[in-house]
Amino acid sequence: MALRDIFFPPKRDFVKMLHEQAKKTSEGMVALLDYLESPTSENGRRVAQIEGEADEMRRILIEELNLSFITPFDREDINALSRDIDDMIDYAKSTVEEMVLFEVKPTEHLKRMAEGLADAAKEIAAAIPVIMTHPSVCTQHVIRAKKSENFVEHRYREALVDLFKSSDVVYILKMREICRHLSNAADRGDEAADIISDIVVKIT
Repeated sequence: MALRDIFFPPKRDFVKMLHEQAKKTSEGMVALLDYLESPTSENGRRVAQIEGEADEMRRILIEELNLSFITPFDREDINALSRDIDDMIDYAKSTVEEMVLFEVKPTEHLKRMAEGLADAAKEIAAAIPVIMTHPSVCTQHVIRAKKSENFVEHRYREALVDLFKSSDVVYILKMREICRHLSNAADRGDEAADIISDIVVKIT
């Protein structure tokens, strides 16, 4: 490290990096919904492509975090928020992969869960850039993100109720696994919203 970097460390905009990562995840959730509306190979590849781009964004953010002495809020919160955002798009990719492997077609339950995930990801992406400047606006986005997560969890339970009415055990096992990926994605979105809320409390 150069002497200049020790005494005048470069300022890294972690809020911007988190925002860009969250926008990419939001884009990925929309792509997942597109796949469930039209499960073509092209739409499936689009989800995988976005997931790869999101992974690269997280790698860059973590490298920058390791090189930085000063951060706008706790380093642990930056890392945890980035991880949860990344996990959301990871689950979107695994949903598509297993639907292809298991040869499972989209259902209305899956589509509605994906709609809730897309809404949650959009609200998280909207909350991040105003964490420092407009905490009350940020909190409103967090509340909406958590409502979307609750919506997904309700749809998840409805999906299981309908699923267990089937006598096809193999299909039940396949679909339950896929539904669980979407539920896990919602959990990560809820965790991301909680972290943002904690950051707001700490800085205000």
